[in-house]
Amino acid sequence: MPYTRVPIINRFGIISTSYHEELLKHSAKNITKNTIEKPKKALLITKEFIKKFNDSENLEDERLLQDQARKMLFRCKRRLGLSSLGVGKHVDIPAAWIEAIYLAQCKGEIQEEALNMLCASLDHASLHCSHLSTLFFIAESVLYRICCDASQKSYLYSSEIKLIKIGFLTFLRLFVYHLYGNLEGFETHLLRLQPYLFALYFCEDTYSKYPNILSIISFMKMTGEVICFPGISETHEDTDTKQDVIFPGMNREERGRKIETENEKVNSKPYSKRQEVSHLLWHCIVVWSCVQNQTTQLNEVLEHLLKHKKQLQKKFCLESILCFFILGDAAKLNMSCLKIFMNLGKDFILSCISPQKQEENKDDDPSWEWIIAYMYITVLGDICLHATTSILRKIAYTGFYEHENTSKYLERKNIKSMEPMELKEANFLDLLTYFSSQISDNCCQLIWTVYYGLIYNLVKMIRELYGDEKQDGLRNLLWKILQRIKCDEKDVRILTALDVAEAELNSTINPFIGSTVKAPGNNIFFQYIGHKVAYVLSKLFLSPLGPSSLLLKRSEKEQKMMKYKLPKDFQMEKKVIRIFSRERYPQKELVRPYPDIIARADMALKTLIDKQWEKEQLIRLKEEKKLLTQKKKQKRKEELEHYQAMMKRREEKIHKTTKPYELPGLEYSEPMTSDRSSNDPNKQGTCIA
Repeated sequence: MPYTRVPIINRFGIISTSYHEELLKHSAKNITKNTIEKPKKALLITKEFIKKFNDSENLEDERLLQDQARKMLFRCKRRLGLSSLGVGKHVDIPAAWIEAIYLAQCKGEIQEEALNMLCASLDHASLHCSHLSTLFFIAESVLYRICCDASQKSYLYSSEIKLIKIGFLTFLRLFVYHLYGNLEGFETHLLRLQPYLFALYFCEDTYSKYPNILSIISFMKMTGEVICFPGISETHEDTDTKQDVIFPGMNREERGRKIETENEKVNSKPYSKRQEVSHLLWHCIVVWSCVQNQTTQLNEVLEHLLKHKKQLQKKFCLESILCFFILGDAAKLNMSCLKIFMNLGKDFILSCISPQKQEENKDDDPSWEWIIAYMYITVLGDICLHATTSILRKIAYTGFYEHENTSKYLERKNIKSMEPMELKEANFLDLLTYFSSQISDNCCQLIWTVYYGLIYNLVKMIRELYGDEKQDGLRNLLWKILQRIKCDEKDVRILTALDVAEAELNSTINPFIGSTVKAPGNNIFFQYIGHKVAYVLSKLFLSPLGPSSLLLKRSEKEQKMMKYKLPKDFQMEKKVIRIFSRERYPQKELVRPYPDIIARADMALKTLIDKQWEKEQLIRLKEEKKLLTQKKKQKRKEELEHYQAMMKRREEKIHKTTKPYELPGLEYSEPMTSDRSSNDPNKQGTCIA
């Protein structure tokens, strides 16, 4: 066969043969080399990364790891949806919570920012079925850090305070899931929390000087007792009695040693789905629902709520805290709710300080009283800052007697010089004035802890108001009061509140610098959790029942915004967890304490109004008929009088008595009545003589 020779074209010009061979080898290597590059590794938060970040000493490595951690924070912030309050297609809250709790193990600024992000997300995120397992993970991590690390240190750190606030929000959400009955199937998670809950008893002495932390520790402890030991919490109210049931014949130190070995032997009731709540909490939920839907039944519900104010007791301690959060969220929108909220706080505080109550508390533990009072102050501080109108904010701070309370506090020369006064209102300034006059070395725990909380929240309120030009007046007033307290107060317990609040907010701010300075991204108050809890509990205890339904459906636009894609790791948990979709019990076993009664009352009221309206319509028609007949009679009478007057004037002018249509010389006679009604023409007309 013939063959053709392909000509070789030298594209490199005149080069040597050795260099030409090197070029050919280089081109052959490039052809055989795999040109597909491997994808970059994703930024994964692992134990190795955290260990390298905390132990690195080389400056270049620190910069590289800091840059990677910063990128992880940005990704976590986007998944949490902090700018959109946890709403959007990009939101993946369970995975972002896990990333944030891992990043919180890194030291320095990364830890502070991760804790701030996690606390803010737990405050405003909605409750969903995919959150439960992640919440248990956060609860276990927080308890481990508190019991095994933070409480062992000799100093209090700002990250420690933020971590405890995260624990409060986590256990508050778990308690709501407990009321829903959704913790069934999580027995292993509850069992893992038990040793840490027992260890919290030993942490109370560590935080006894800091009521802001001790109140949260006590709340976490009480919530853990309810969800982990339902049988024991129902039968025994005292804490020592509960421990005696679980660890009989052991003192406190021996219990701590035997926790890990004996926690699996705890005998408790099987988890119950149906959870009943106090009448006070139920009425608070109804009040919140009335405010949200602008119903006319609000005043009646508020009157019924005041009848159950005595249920602020130890038995309903956790529910009382929920009451203040739910009613406080309604008070941000409505003046009547704010009055009732302050009335509840005033009556509770005065009842706890009364001499009779002080004698009863000698034998009993009064810790639950100051915890509820402290939570009331926390919610009141949130209302002072985040109420919808300026009038509500002023009343929450200065009360209805604004000028009198403000001048009375600022004009006195010394805080201690003022004689004990009466508590007229439970607004912020009135409480500050009252407890400043009651504070002493031998005062009860409730007095100094509540005064501590007032000073603590006062500093936080001033910090949040920096940069807000619309509230310069309130900020200046708060700053004057704070400076007065710093000059006059000498109690070390109260001055500790100033140091702790400023340390939690990372640094002090000079009040004379420009207003462009803003507070760091720290969740100072629990601003949204009351609304989220109230919405969820309203769906549980106020299910729609025809015309008595106090709830309205969400708009389609809002429902679309709330949807987000769940990660693959949490798709399997949908088969086990049923959040917000309770099983339908038979009609006899269905626990609905009040909605059925309200439904029947509404229907009866509606029928009564309809019947009354029909009666009024009939009476109105009869009156209109009578009025119409009277008008006709009056008109006929006026026409007759007019005719008679006209005939009289005619007679006077022409001197004749005949009618205008009569002819003289003829006699006329009117026909009979029977003839007028007849149709016969022969019987009609006049008879001519």
